[in-house]
Amino acid sequence: MMTFVALALQMGHELKDTLHDYWLRLRQLHNPFYGETMTRDRLLHILHFLHFADNSQRPDEGEEYDRLWKLRTVFDKLNEDYAKFYNPSEHLAVDEVSVTFKGRVIFRQYIPKKRKHFGIKIYKLCDESWYTYDTRVYLGRDSHSATDDMTATHASVRHLTSRVEGLGHKIFMDNFFSSPRLFDDLDRQNKFMWDSAAQQKRHAQ
Repeated sequence: MMTFVALALQMGHELKDTLHDYWLRLRQLHNPFYGETMTRDRLLHILHFLHFADNSQRPDEGEEYDRLWKLRTVFDKLNEDYAKFYNPSEHLAVDEVSVTFKGRVIFRQYIPKKRKHFGIKIYKLCDESWYTYDTRVYLGRDSHSATDDMTATHASVRHLTSRVEGLGHKIFMDNFFSSPRLFDDLDRQNKFMWDSAAQQKRHAQ
């Protein structure tokens, strides 16, 4: 399984049209690394049966239904380790990326202006070295996060920046995420965090 994961990571650095192309024998396209590490059929066999959740434990599709339940434990673990093993730089950016995906999921997006027309949209918090510090998968209309006082994008920014609140980071984002209400909210929250830290310091002295 570690070999399978290593190959999946390597494929992200050498993009080809299909999985089969990584095992091509054509002289101009051949890369012996993949065939020497694992056979094509073995990798496809693992991929076909790879699961991270028990299908018999599928949650009911009620108001709190999580469309990412089959991968929720994976994403939660990744986000936990992003923060555990790395301290981000001062300047952070909130942005979105589209991960190419041609499978059948209800939250797959069609974005005609993007080079990758079909994919899964992921909101990310990254630092200036491009390190991903937190992620959130867009699962369709986010009615759970949105309220009368907070839009879905506003909630996404607050979620992504919750781990760095009050630590002095500078957050950058484009007009898709930004709004005066969001900036007021972030400013108010950071002032509250700084004031709380100052009070604790005074009490300790």
